Amino acid sequence: MKRRHLFGAAAALLATLGLAGCNDDKKVETTGQQAASEPAKTYTWKMVTAWPKNYPGLGTAAERLAERVKVMSDGRLTIKVYAAGELVPALEVFDAVSRGTAELGHGAAYYWKGKVPTAQFFTSVPFGLSAIEMNAWLSKGEGQKFWDEAYAPFGVKPMVVGNTGMQMGGWYNKEINSLGDLRGLKIRMPGLGGEVLARLGATTVNLPGGEVFTALQTGAIDATDWVSPYNDLAFGLHKAAKYYYYPGWQEPQAVLELLVNQKALDTLPEDLQAILTEATRAASRDMMDDYVYNNALALDQLKQQGVELKRFPDEVLDAMQEQSELVLGELAAQSELNGRIWASMKAFQEQVKPM
Repeated sequence: MKRRHLFGAAAALLATLGLAGCNDDKKVETTGQQAASEPAKTYTWKMVTAWPKNYPGLGTAAERLAERVKVMSDGRLTIKVYAAGELVPALEVFDAVSRGTAELGHGAAYYWKGKVPTAQFFTSVPFGLSAIEMNAWLSKGEGQKFWDEAYAPFGVKPMVVGNTGMQMGGWYNKEINSLGDLRGLKIRMPGLGGEVLARLGATTVNLPGGEVFTALQTGAIDATDWVSPYNDLAFGLHKAAKYYYYPGWQEPQAVLELLVNQKALDTLPEDLQAILTEATRAASRDMMDDYVYNNALALDQLKQQGVELKRFPDEVLDAMQEQSELVLGELAAQSELNGRIWASMKAFQEQVKPM
């Protein structure tokens, strides 16, 4: 009798546990179904750029980045791209991202030198690193750490989102045969290159890309740098100036940056943050390929249209390099951070010279 009661109690207990297990399974299944039926949170961001709408290489890179993020995130993060002037002027992109007017910005760091003088190091340095060297210093060396430090007070996170490679020396309406020919010229050249030319007697101005052709054509400026054959042909600069100078001493490479509002970035889940990061890496490779391929085609077209290619005289290049070292030394002395950046960049350049 005791055995029968014992077996009966055990059977009842197992039945009860089994039923409870079934009920738990049903609860888990129901909860999973409910979670699966709930739509994932989506984010819609604005990107303001320093470029004309769909401008080859620069404007199109921003559009392709936005499309890549949308596809990779399965539509959870969508980005509306605004060309220069559509939401904010070209040279106010940094401020717009810092304020949170837009979550993203696409431009070149030296455009913001009036607000962040340190930013000039992160586009290009005269007679400095090549494109692949700059990318390596930023991603594997100390560059990104310094860049983050420079922008952190403004609530902005910078990311590399492309590079145009080595640029041309610029378009001139008169030949440059000596240092004397630079004196008195009004030249559009941003960043540190402009500071160097000012030391050599030129008057330099910083104009957004959309204003360069008209300024050159009307004589408001006598010369301009822009980018390289691909972009220069698109702007028709060969119709406004006769002489096309090389090498691009002022920009041996030119980093393009994605500015991200830090507060907005912090709201993204980790997978979307990773998608944004990897999308910028892909965009960087895409832009490099775009420029190498299209620069060759564009240069042939410019030659066919009678453009005169000119090399700066050695005397002029030597003076430019001498003044570049002085300008960079003075920039480095402006702050402790600038000093660390310039020391790191120079040390890395020496390290990669034998390669």
